[in-house]
Formats: sequence, C-alpha cells, structure tokens
Amino acid sequence: MRILLYNPDNGVTRNFMPHLWMFLLQALTPAGHEVLLVDGNAQPMDETQIAQFVRDQNIGLVGIGAMTRMVARAYRMADAIRATGVPVVMGGPHVTEEADEALGRNGGPRHADAVALGEADETWPQIVEDAVRGELKEIYAPVDATGKEHKPPLNPYPTIPWDKLDLSQFNLVPKLMHPLLKNFREGWGSFRIVPVESGRGCPYGCEFCTVTGFFGDSIRFRTNESVVNELLLLKARARKEGGQIAVFFIDDNFAINIKRTKSLLRDIIAAKAQVFWVAQISANLLRDEELVDLIAASGGKWIFIGMESVDPVNLKGVNKGFNKPEEYAAVLERLAKRNIYAITSFIFGMDNDTPGVAERTLQQVRTWPPGLPIFGLLTPLPATPLYKRLEATGRLTRPQHWLDFVPFTMAHTPLKMTIEEAHAEVNYGWALSYSPEALAQAVAALDDQHVGDRVNIFLARLCFRGIYFPMMGKSSWLRVVVENRRTILKLFKQGVSRWMLPRNSARQDSFDVATPNPSGQANA
Repeated sequence: MRILLYNPDNGVTRNFMPHLWMFLLQALTPAGHEVLLVDGNAQPMDETQIAQFVRDQNIGLVGIGAMTRMVARAYRMADAIRATGVPVVMGGPHVTEEADEALGRNGGPRHADAVALGEADETWPQIVEDAVRGELKEIYAPVDATGKEHKPPLNPYPTIPWDKLDLSQFNLVPKLMHPLLKNFREGWGSFRIVPVESGRGCPYGCEFCTVTGFFGDSIRFRTNESVVNELLLLKARARKEGGQIAVFFIDDNFAINIKRTKSLLRDIIAAKAQVFWVAQISANLLRDEELVDLIAASGGKWIFIGMESVDPVNLKGVNKGFNKPEEYAAVLERLAKRNIYAITSFIFGMDNDTPGVAERTLQQVRTWPPGLPIFGLLTPLPATPLYKRLEATGRLTRPQHWLDFVPFTMAHTPLKMTIEEAHAEVNYGWALSYSPEALAQAVAALDDQHVGDRVNIFLARLCFRGIYFPMMGKSSWLRVVVENRRTILKLFKQGVSRWMLPRNSARQDSFDVATPNPSGQANA
C-alpha cells in the first residue's frame, strides 16, 4: 500500500523546518509499504490539488497531523481526500483533545475515518495493518493492558534514514540563489533545518501550554549514542551534498535535566558531531555557566526562550513564576559572550497587561544583545488550564476559534485592556522590532563580531519578519530588499572583503562547526 503523510500549513506563513512526526511515522511503518511525505509549508496545495495527488499516486491511506492553528485547514484537506474514497487518519495535540470534532460526533461534519490519540509511535503500525484489511477502528489510544494511558519509551529509538530521504522540498536556499552561492562559497548549494528530538515531556505545566497534557510531566530521553549517531548521519549528508544542515532540537525544554544535557553535549563534542543547532531552553536553566559553555562548544547557535512577559505578576498568573524577569538580561549576556543569540518570545493580552505593554517590553529588549524578539497573543488552546479557566468565567469570545483561524486575533477578553488594544500592542511590537531601522541597529550592534554573525542576525530577522508580515511572493521579498538596501550593501561589502582574505583566516564561515575551546568562545 502507498501511504501519504501530510502536514498542513495554516495558509498564512511558512514554517522554517519540516515536522518530525512525518519522518518518525515513516520509520515506524511496517515493511512492505511505501510512504510519501508532503509538508504543506514546503509544497503548498489546495483541496483540489491534494485530491488529484492522492489519485495520481494511487494512495491507499493518508495520515494527517495538525496543531490547533492548522486544524481548520487540515479538516478541509481531509474532506477533499475522503471524497476520493481514500481513508484518512488524523492525529496530533488538537485531535487528541477534540476527537469528537474530527469524527463528527459533536454535531459537526466528520473529517476523519480514524483518530490516533496521543503519541502514535506504538499505535501507527496497527493502524496501517488495520487499513490494509479495511478494518480501521475509529479511535486508536496508546493504553496498556489495564486501559491506562501508556507513554512510549524513547529507547530504543527508531532510526530515521536521513542519508537516504528525499529532502529537496525542505531546501531553504531559493533556486535562483543556487548558482551564486555555489560560486561565492563552497558548500552552500542547500541549507536545511532538520528536527531532532532528544527527549519528550515537561514538568512545568504552564497554564497556556499543551505540552504537559500531551507528552506528560515525566521526561523520557533517548540515549546519548542514539542522538550523536543521528547528528553524525546528518553531518555526513551535508558534506556529501556540498550543502548545510542545522538541527532544531524540538524538545519542549532541551535542558530540563541539566546533568543529562551536559552529558549529551560532551558526547557530541567528543564524537565531533557538532552542527549548528537551535533548542528551546527556559531562562532559569541558563544560569549554569558550564551548561552555556557546552552549548557553545557543541554547536549551539540560537536558543528559544519563552520569556512571555517582563511582569512577574503575569508570569505567576500563568504558572510560570520560575521565570525571573530581573535575570533576563544576565542570561542573554551570558549567551552573547559565547556568540549564542536568543529567540525571545513574549505574550500580550495577559491578565495584568495594560495599554503600553509593548513599549514597556521593548524598553528592556533594547538593552539586551541583539536577538529575535517575537510577539503573540495569549491563546486558550483546547483542554489547557487556561481554556478551562476562561470558559468557566465566561470570558471566551470565540470558543472554537480554531475553526475560523485568524492569526494574531484574540479569542477571549483581556482583563485590563480591550481586544483591539491587545491587537495594537502586538502590531507595535512587530513593527518596531522588524523595521529597516531595527534591522540596521541589530547588525550594527555586532560590528565587533565576525561578518558571519552580522549576516546571521540580518537573515534571521528577515525570515522572522515574515511571521507577522508575510512575504509569500517575489514582490514582497523585493520590497523588503529595497527597504533594507543600505544594510544589505554594507554586509555585501564586508562579506566580499572577508572572502578575499586567505581561506585559513575565514575557517568559521561554514555551518560545519569545528570543535571550539569549551571555555566560552563559540564559533562565529
């Protein structure tokens, strides 16, 4: 049987990397079946196109995974596929909490023939075999013999054949740029960000987060050897292709067990398995100087930090009081000293927010090393403590907001500002942080650093700008280039000057990370 695993986009912006679940389920599919992967963020399709694809490729089963912000589009695509007579299995965090919605049991239309609840590592092979026999059950739940929910162990971990997979749809280098980059710098014919997990689960239980409910509050880890071997496989592929691969560790909190994380990073260094990587780590865990040294030495380049607010009252209100705003600056300086930069995430519309929260936040952000600030609105996701609290107090304005997804739009009424004021705060944060002037200032703040760091921050800012200001076509990109032409020209001149130096003085221009001195000096 030919199987399609499809990940939808939300129809607004494109993600920067594929989703791991597709590759993981492909590796877990029983022998004798062919699995095709399509990520809507890389290969956009509408309902007519995906239906035609399913017919042309003689697909016998489709698996769709979706988070809440994608689920409306996922339902539409599932409806189009089912209309061709091909069964659809849906899974992921949203469907796990809203299984009746996907199955049409709540009075709405049916979108799926079956749903996979929770982590599907152990139920997916059974789903495939049942589909072959034409005996799909409606619900597949990961439970043990007593009916208790079962979380799959990550040891042993499935081997994802990264060296053999077709990853062409995930190349972030535009086709028009291939010849230029190949001639300008060897090894830049392609650039991909690949998802890798080293563990699952989070014990913190933040009020607005779905992670603890889906993956659980006890952490499961892969073995160090398993992770290191995967990095070595990816690094070898990049070299063979003459391209670049970076890794996003998708663990919900990569350093939740500091002792274990240090052990993993030491093994990465010892095996020379370094690639540039990104991970999500709480600010409170980055107080540890040795941990930050090892992050730098193992190839860590960007750290995503869910700061959420600079107001301690807000943080306590959403059960994230372990975040200490007075420590944020020290944490970011600690990273920047090792040429590691932060993606700092903020949420507006919290219960203690008032008009002007964006400017108050930016006043602090401007004092920190340059990074990637991002801004969102407090969103009540299904089954989270936040959703239940707002529902109980009658504050939900769009109880099923996911069925009419509108990005950066409130689904409840804030306590100390109007919905319109909350929207204005998010717009203010993005507009000031990603203006041509802000991009130029971020680059200028790194004038004492390697030109690669300045290019890195500039390109990252351009890409992240697209989260709020979509750049979906050539005309959009051209406008952005024109607006930032002075900064681009400055970087081009600096890059050419650097490139003309002897090769041995430019040894750190590549994503092929050499082992640095773990005393705190990271690669540029």
